[in-house]
Amino acid sequence: MRWWKLPVFLAGLAPLLWLAWGVYREDLGPNPVEYLTHATGDWALRLLLITLAITPLRRLFGWRKPVLVRRMLGLFSFFYACLHLIVWLWLDREWQWAGMLEDVLKRPYITVGMLAFAILLALALTSNLFSMRRLGKNWQRLHRLVYGAAALGILHYIWLVKADLLLPLTYLAVFGLLMVLRLPLGRVGQG
Repeated sequence: MRWWKLPVFLAGLAPLLWLAWGVYREDLGPNPVEYLTHATGDWALRLLLITLAITPLRRLFGWRKPVLVRRMLGLFSFFYACLHLIVWLWLDREWQWAGMLEDVLKRPYITVGMLAFAILLALALTSNLFSMRRLGKNWQRLHRLVYGAAALGILHYIWLVKADLLLPLTYLAVFGLLMVLRLPLGRVGQG
C-alpha cells in the first residue's frame, strides 16, 4: 500500500511547490498576497471535498484503496487551511492583533472562516490512533463536524467573493451532491 500513498502525498504537496515556484519567480500577478490567500483557501476546500468524496466513491464503485489515504488528504486540507490563515495573519494583517480581532468580529466571512478553521484544527489534532482509542464512539461524532467545516468554508468563500461566484458555487454544488449521496436515498441499489 505504501507505493499508493507516495503519489498521493506528492500530489498533496504539488500546489505548495507550484506556489513556491510562483513566489520565487515573482509571478503571482499584481496582488501576490491576494493570490496566495485565494490559492491556499481553494486548495484547502478542494482537498476537503476530495476527502468527503471518498466514502460515496467507495459506496458507489466499491473503491477501497482511497479510504486508506483519506486521513492524509484531510490533513493536507488542514495544512492548506493553515497556510491560508498564515498568509492572512502575516502578509495581509502583518500580525496586527487588534486589527485581526476587529476583522473577525466585523466581517462575517472571516468569522465563519475562523469557525471552519477551529473545527479543522480539532479534527487534525484528533486524527491519530491514540485519539480514536481514547474518544471511542465520540471520535466518530467529533469527526462528523467535517461536514460543518466544509459548509462554513464554502460560505466563507461565497461571502468573500464580490463578483465571480462561479467557483464557490461549484464547490457548493459538489458539496451538495456529496451530501445527497450520503443520504439513504443516495444509496439506492447499494444493498
